[in-house]
Amino acid sequence: MCSATNSTDAPSLLHALSLQALLLATDSSALHLYDLRALGPTASPKPQSTWHPHDDYISSLTPLPPTGASTSGFSKQWVSTGGSTLAVTDIRRGVMVRSEDQEEELLSSVIVTGLSSKGSSVGEKVLVGGGTGVVTLWERGVWDDQDERIVVDRSAGGGDSIDTLALVPDHVGPGGHIVAIGIGNGAIRFAKVGPNKIVAELKHDELQAEAVIGLGFDVTGRMLSGGGKTIKVWDEKHSTEQDEDTELMNGGVKRAADSDSDEDNDEEEESSEEEEEKKKRKKKKRKGKGGKQAKGHGILSFSGLE
Repeated sequence: MCSATNSTDAPSLLHALSLQALLLATDSSALHLYDLRALGPTASPKPQSTWHPHDDYISSLTPLPPTGASTSGFSKQWVSTGGSTLAVTDIRRGVMVRSEDQEEELLSSVIVTGLSSKGSSVGEKVLVGGGTGVVTLWERGVWDDQDERIVVDRSAGGGDSIDTLALVPDHVGPGGHIVAIGIGNGAIRFAKVGPNKIVAELKHDELQAEAVIGLGFDVTGRMLSGGGKTIKVWDEKHSTEQDEDTELMNGGVKRAADSDSDEDNDEEEESSEEEEEKKKRKKKKRKGKGGKQAKGHGILSFSGLE
């Protein structure tokens, strides 16, 4: 598409508001609303409305859930990040508010609902991923500045960028408010919101450490991650007594990603004597930890399917 100066203004994000409307963000910081019913044969159809919530390209768009007074059920207010600011745009009224300069690039966002609503809190927070390995939390309705932080990456010299965020479905893992975080070093970490802490980690790419730029969950609860030239599908792996790769981590379980490749066939060819010996060694390990089996519960364990 072209801007008012006839220069190319590349789209950066696209969201479907409904079957008839699209919300399109661009590199020039423009946020366009298009009505598909009004599109004609012209090469450059005009948007119904255009706003500029930021001074830099729009890096993320997150819809705020409609209020109980909504008659359409569609989100009218959208949180966006661009450059070093967060903004809220109402598609009926325009840009409502822009935050203070956060002094770092803001790259990703997601909203978490159903949190504690004690005091002045409404129980909804927008999580924003920054360029230095930190996720900031913003109370809905209080947009001038962040109120909490989760340090996701503590790499020397500053953390890697938080390129994408996705809310883990309630029926996946142990439950609670857990967010999947895609990092610039190829890691995927999981943060529990309230209390705020990192509870697990997976690796999208063990070799090239390409940035994880896409995360999402399908209707069955499988996680999809994208980065570099690879897309992976992860399924929840439940803990068993025979799980050698299980270890306790922050009250949860961290497992290495298993691949459904032909290399795994070697394990199936082990003799019964070797399997028996393994079982004995595992029993000894469990006895050495107070005689109780370590039990995991969920999200901290996905097995990768390449």
